[in-house]
Amino acid sequence: MIYQSYLHTPIGYLRILSNGNAITEIKFMDTDGPEDPDVITESARTQLQEYFNGNRDVFQLPLHPEGTEFENQVWDELKRIPNGTTTSYGNIAGKLGDPHLAQAVGSANGKNPIAVIIPCHRVIGANINLTGYSGGLHRKEWLLKHEGSILL
Repeated sequence: MIYQSYLHTPIGYLRILSNGNAITEIKFMDTDGPEDPDVITESARTQLQEYFNGNRDVFQLPLHPEGTEFENQVWDELKRIPNGTTTSYGNIAGKLGDPHLAQAVGSANGKNPIAVIIPCHRVIGANINLTGYSGGLHRKEWLLKHEGSILL
């Protein structure tokens, strides 16, 4: 069974999905929708609200993103990027053992199914440009400012 909650944030709604054991997806949406929450989606909603209120920068939730082995390796690296910092696609590729995989890292980054908690927004271009964000660059910029990562 899939459980679903929504959270209204300063940059749109987040749809939070759980399989009953772990968070499987968090995506930005333009509107909310019907809810069928469980304890995991409600915990995620609470922790995300604390994050948006400036009272949390580390999440304690079971996560189960579905992807390829490589995508999961990239997403594991994303979880290691501290709040308030950024890194590049090339830097992550280097940590995975091949700096030439930057484009593949970018592709995996764009497929991240758990926004905010797996912080794909903290990955920027090597030239310090805000490149690609499936939730929209305006949201990426907002999240980075919220975390104190960039001053624009």
